[in-house]
Amino acid sequence: MTPHPSSARATLTEGDVDPELSAPARPSPPGAKATGRALFGPSWFAAVMGTGILANAAVTLPLSFSGLRAAATVVWSGAGLLLVVLAAGYVRQRALRLHAADPMHAQFFGAPAVALLTVGAGTLQLGQPVIGARAALDASWVLWSLGTALGLATACTVPYLMVTRHRFAPDAAFGGWLMPVVPPLVSATTGALLVPHAPVGQPRLALLLGCYALFGLGLLAVLLVLAMIYSRLVHHDAPTGAMVPTVWIGLGALGQVVTGLGVLAAAAPSALPASYAHGAAVLALLGGVGVWGFAMLWLALAAALTVRELRAGLPFAPSWWSFIFPLGACVTGTGVLAARTGSQVFVWVAVVLYTLLAAAWVVVAYRSVRHFAAHVGGRIQEG
Repeated sequence: MTPHPSSARATLTEGDVDPELSAPARPSPPGAKATGRALFGPSWFAAVMGTGILANAAVTLPLSFSGLRAAATVVWSGAGLLLVVLAAGYVRQRALRLHAADPMHAQFFGAPAVALLTVGAGTLQLGQPVIGARAALDASWVLWSLGTALGLATACTVPYLMVTRHRFAPDAAFGGWLMPVVPPLVSATTGALLVPHAPVGQPRLALLLGCYALFGLGLLAVLLVLAMIYSRLVHHDAPTGAMVPTVWIGLGALGQVVTGLGVLAAAAPSALPASYAHGAAVLALLGGVGVWGFAMLWLALAAALTVRELRAGLPFAPSWWSFIFPLGACVTGTGVLAARTGSQVFVWVAVVLYTLLAAAWVVVAYRSVRHFAAHVGGRIQEG
C-alpha cells in the first residue's frame, strides 16, 4: 500500500527522535525560522522522567535496603537539576511551533509535563530533609499544578493536531502516541499524594474527585491508543531501530494505571464516605491485579521485540529513555500491590524489576552522556 504523500513516516529513525542527527526537509510552520534547527526535541525530557522515577520507585519498594533512600535523594536532586537545565534550554530554542508542526516530535510534548510531575512527587517524598517540610510541600504543589496544566493542554492539543493537520500512513502508530495522553494518569497518581495535605472539606474532596477524573481521562485514552498500537504491530512489519524502545511506553501507561488505583484508594478515606472508600480499595486490588497481569503480557512482548532488535544491532537514540520510566512505573505498581496484598510474590517481583531498572538507567545515562558529548557538545562549539 502506498502511503499518502504527506503522511508521517511509518518507521522512526534516529532523526525522528533526535533532531540533531539528521537533516531531512520538514515543512516549517508560518513564522518559523528557516535557518537553523532545534538543538534537541521534547523527547529529551524523558531523561528527567526516567531519573525521577528511579528515585520515586525506591520510596515505594516493599523492601528497604541500607543507603537506598539516601541514594534516591541524590538521584531526585539530579532529576530536578536536569529538569531546570532542559527547560531553560528548550525555551531558549523557541522551537515550540516547529515541533508542533512535526508529526513525530509533537507526540513527545507529554514528556515535559510528566517530568514536572515526577520531580514534584519526588520532592514531596524525598525533599523534606533537604529543603524542609514546608518548602517541599509548596514546591510539590507548584510542580503538580504546572505539570497537570501542561499535561491537560497536551492531551487536548496533540490529538487535535493529529486530526486536523498531521497525516499518517496506516502503519504510523507507535508507542510515542501514548505520550500526549499519559500525563493525566500521572497527574492523578501524583495528585493523590497531595490529597492528605489539602484543606479538609470541599477542597480535599474536589482534589480527590479531580484526580479520579484525570485518571478516567488518561485510562480510556491509553486503552484507545494501545489498541491502535497493537493493531499496527500485528498488521505491519515488526518495529525496528529507534521505534523499538517506544513499545515499552505501553508498559509505563499500564504501570501508572495500577499505581494510580492504589494511591487513589489510599487517599479516598480522607475525603469520601466509608462505603465509597471501601469500594475504591476493592477496585484498587481486583482492578490493579487484573491490569498488572496485562502489563506483564506487554512487558514480555516489549522485551522479546527488544532482544530481537539487539541481535540485529540497536543504535542509541534518545528513545532509549523509553525503557526507563515504564520499568519504573511497573515497579511502583507492583510495590503498591505488594503493600495492599502482603503477597511475597509481588514483593520479590518489585525488587527484581527495580534491580533491572537501576541497571538499565546506568546504561542509558552513560550512553546519553556520550551522545551529548559527541553530538550536542560539538554543535555548541561549532556555533
